[in-house]
Order: sequence, then structure tokens, then C-alpha cells
Amino acid sequence: MELGQHSGDASRRRDRLVYAIIIAVVIAAGLGSRSDLAVHLPEFIATYAGDTLWTLTVFLVLGFVFPIASTAVIALVTLAISYGVEISQLYQAEWINAIRDTRIGALVLGAGFKWSDLVCYTAGCAAGVAGELLSRRS
Repeated sequence: MELGQHSGDASRRRDRLVYAIIIAVVIAAGLGSRSDLAVHLPEFIATYAGDTLWTLTVFLVLGFVFPIASTAVIALVTLAISYGVEISQLYQAEWINAIRDTRIGALVLGAGFKWSDLVCYTAGCAAGVAGELLSRRS
């Protein structure tokens, strides 16, 4: 067995159709949390949902792309990407800030480093892990 694969049979393979649907729902919720609709959300949710859902999306996309990778490997790579993007926000060169000034650049790369975002990323990754563990039990 290769590193990162589930032990056991192919029944542990992630269902890409299910993941694609969940990814679309999570992206829609994340975009909604960053839109004018957010004024209708409790302040805590409006403040932290976007970053949490961003990392959950990373987790789900990695699970979609690597359907037999272990949950632990997907979680570690998700956190490495998420924390890496956040740490990259300490770098403030003109060229990358020009990218961050675009809508898609801001959504993907963020704008400024915040410690609270690392907590959100951890929560988003934990939600992905919990979802996979719960889905295996059913």
C-alpha cells in the first residue's frame, strides 16, 4: 500500500459526484458569507465563516482530486496550503498585492495576515475530517 492510501478495499474511495455537489454547496455558502447577504448573518458567522469554508473547500477539492488518499494526508496537505496562503500574506510586494486587489485574488490569496484565520482554517479542516469519519460510519 502506498503512503496516503486507505487501508482496505476500494469501498473507501471517495465518491467524486458527492464531493462535487458538496464542493458547489460549500463554495456557494462561502461566497454568500462574503456578499451583501452576510448582513443577515450573526456577526460571528459573518466574520469567520468565509475563512472556515475556504479551507473546507480546499479539503474537499483535495479529496475529489485524490479519491484514495487517506483522510490524514488530505488534512495535512489542506492545513499546509491554508497556513501557507495565510503566511504568504505577510509578503506585501506590489505584484502580489495587484493580484490580491482583484475579486478572485482576494478570495484565493486573502489580503492581510490574521491569527484568527489560522483558527478558522483548523476548524474548516476539522469539519472535513469529521464529515469523512461520520460518512464512513453510515
